[in-house]
Amino acid sequence: MWGKAGGVLLLLLLLTLLSSAAPTKKESPKVILPPDLLLQDGRKLTYERAFRSEKEVRGKPGFWTKVLDVVAGEPDYKEMIRPYDIAVDSHGRAIITDPGAKGIHVFDFDQHKYKFIERAEKDHDPMLAPQCVAVDAQDNFYVTDSESGKIFVFDASGKFKHALGSLKGGEGYFKRPTGIAVDSAAQRIYVTDTLRDKIFILDMQGQVMQTIGQHGTGNGEFHFPTELRLDDRSLLVVDAMNFRVELVGRDGSFQSTIGQVGNSVGSMFRPKGIGFDSEGHLYVVDGLWGIVQVYDREGHLLYYFGGKGQGLGEFQLPAGLFIDHNDRIFVVDSFNRRVQVFRYYGLPKQARGATP
Repeated sequence: MWGKAGGVLLLLLLLTLLSSAAPTKKESPKVILPPDLLLQDGRKLTYERAFRSEKEVRGKPGFWTKVLDVVAGEPDYKEMIRPYDIAVDSHGRAIITDPGAKGIHVFDFDQHKYKFIERAEKDHDPMLAPQCVAVDAQDNFYVTDSESGKIFVFDASGKFKHALGSLKGGEGYFKRPTGIAVDSAAQRIYVTDTLRDKIFILDMQGQVMQTIGQHGTGNGEFHFPTELRLDDRSLLVVDAMNFRVELVGRDGSFQSTIGQVGNSVGSMFRPKGIGFDSEGHLYVVDGLWGIVQVYDREGHLLYYFGGKGQGLGEFQLPAGLFIDHNDRIFVVDSFNRRVQVFRYYGLPKQARGATP
């Protein structure tokens, strides 16, 4: 009998603790979302959300989770420190590099799961400054490390597979690997070596097949190349100190450039992350101005969004950008320590051919 009575008393005690620990209900301040950006022919850009912490992916806690939090204290949730780049895999998981935390955040909102991946304490191939990330057709992800000079490869579950460019003495082959793109069909990996002003084409085992470019300002030349992106026709390269995006063929042949240096909208000053929407528009983050500029294939500015600040829809030193197959636009808002998500609504596919 005492056991049952003790259980009842314990439950009553827990309920009392929960009620006493629960904050007084206050009216939440109204969150003002950025207005939709209305574009040509019924297109529009909308703001969806922002996230920064493991806590946001976990969902609402259940009863026993609340009990545990009261008894043991709320756990220390991981937060972004200095996020840089992002990729989204086929299951919608957001993979975010964070050189400030020396690791990688994996947010799975559908499954309410979170994982933090690090290798800083490893004796062999420690990951020191993860920079850019790309995903292949099997959801393996590839992370450049600008400090160690290597590329770290993880499987879809986040398990470390191997490091590309890891030499026998422990040093890395690359001087400063930054941007990365993976062509799963051709079994090729493209990586920029920013300090060498080159793009390396590797096979899937990390062997160098070819290099593209050299130092300079001309066509097919680079000055501090950084981010990369593949589309159906081209490899796009952020040619950072030439203040432009350069388009080359997958064989390295020059195609065209978009952008030029300047202090007005339509020019580039600190180009960062790049991506394409379903209509082929090119999105370019400008880290200094705190905006994302959108161009057509010929390099004409269509519109831009954002602006410097800490509010929703505003950025401070934005960096990486990724656009998924649903035209959701993920922007790494680095100095604000968060990712902001927008969505582009274009024309229906059947109507695009009729657009002048």
